[in-house]
Amino acid sequence: METELPTTMEKALAINLDPLKYGTIVEIGAGQEVARWFFQAGAAAGSIAKTMSAYDMNFSDEIYGTSADKRYVSRGRLERMLEKEFSLIISRVKESRPEGSTFFSFANTVTAQGFNTRGECHGWMGVHLQLSPHAEPDDVIIHVRMLDDTNLEQQDALGILGVNLIYGAFHYAYKPEQLMRSLLDNLKWGRVEIDLVEFRGPTLGSVDNSLMALELVKASLTPAVLFNPSGQVVIPAEALYKKSVLGVRGDFNPVTSFDTEMFKHAKANFAAQPDVAEGSILCLAEITMAVTDDKEAIDTADFLSRVKVLSALGFHVLISEFFRYFRVRQYLAAHTPNPFAIVTSTVGFEKIMREDYYYGLDGGMLEGLGKLFTENATMYVCPGIEDGNLITLDKMPVVDHLLPLITYLRERGKIIPDDSFDPTALDNSTPSSVSG
Repeated sequence: METELPTTMEKALAINLDPLKYGTIVEIGAGQEVARWFFQAGAAAGSIAKTMSAYDMNFSDEIYGTSADKRYVSRGRLERMLEKEFSLIISRVKESRPEGSTFFSFANTVTAQGFNTRGECHGWMGVHLQLSPHAEPDDVIIHVRMLDDTNLEQQDALGILGVNLIYGAFHYAYKPEQLMRSLLDNLKWGRVEIDLVEFRGPTLGSVDNSLMALELVKASLTPAVLFNPSGQVVIPAEALYKKSVLGVRGDFNPVTSFDTEMFKHAKANFAAQPDVAEGSILCLAEITMAVTDDKEAIDTADFLSRVKVLSALGFHVLISEFFRYFRVRQYLAAHTPNPFAIVTSTVGFEKIMREDYYYGLDGGMLEGLGKLFTENATMYVCPGIEDGNLITLDKMPVVDHLLPLITYLRERGKIIPDDSFDPTALDNSTPSSVSG
């Protein structure tokens, strides 16, 4: 029998009624939404030493210090808030609290829908807490995208998420997967996305944050996570900013010289496109988890091993829950308006041109291809090998009624055959780097 989830109010009240948990809540950007839950639950004096919102930039700088980039919705700002507030509660009230007390500081800094502005709504949220009396503090930090249409809805979601984070950090710290899943308790799917989570500290520092990033996708807390060539999880909006993306999709199990040589060949052609600025190309390898309906069967450790290999070869790696190619393009387009291209072999292109691949779309294949081949999107199709035979785009078997569609896309410059690439010349050597 499943245990009924506690409501947000019940979680806040549980913290309030615990005489050994005491902390501060500081929030910038969308009101005191997290603190409000604790006050509404009652008995807040038992757990909250201080709440604060420093909206004015000068006030915020005086309290937490200035940053070189002048960014207020940033990880650096969040970390300074957490450290400052935790040091204050320890220095001011530690000695007056009951023996066995543990202390925490919670903070968020967000940009929500404004009165005159609409755009990317996101923020950083974290909790700095002692997991046992007198212990050095641990951290749980997340980056959240808020997807509701209105400011009030975003404030509401932010408050619920903050309560979930504080409650989860205290109750599920030793079960990080459960902690992450609990972040969306009492929130309908689609209101927020969490695309980064980090555990650190003397206790939580043993958690593999790269593995936890993949658990975010597995648990549908985010549709995708992005790793940079150093193997670190990065925020897509920051990593993709003003980048022209050349992407390749595969399972990469294993990564082969065919994958990297085909990619490098296409990269040279992509760089020659007149709309691709010099130095703007981001090399992307994408692997989808949408290979089975049984998410519990997904081995995140196996995915992580492939991420490490691809990162070492110079790729940014996107692990997603996207089944169709156009979903990848839509995701990337949300973070950069620059040109986007896919490189694939004829073997991969055959799948894209299967009508059953678009089952469930009202417009079928035409809708799917329309969403994939937007104004700034192209596809390089390299020869593939099937049953020992070299198959070029012109020799690829296609049903007759789709030939005019392929001809149209080729004439529009959306599909570009790359027959100069010869996979039969490869010696199956170790894959080489795609960077540089």
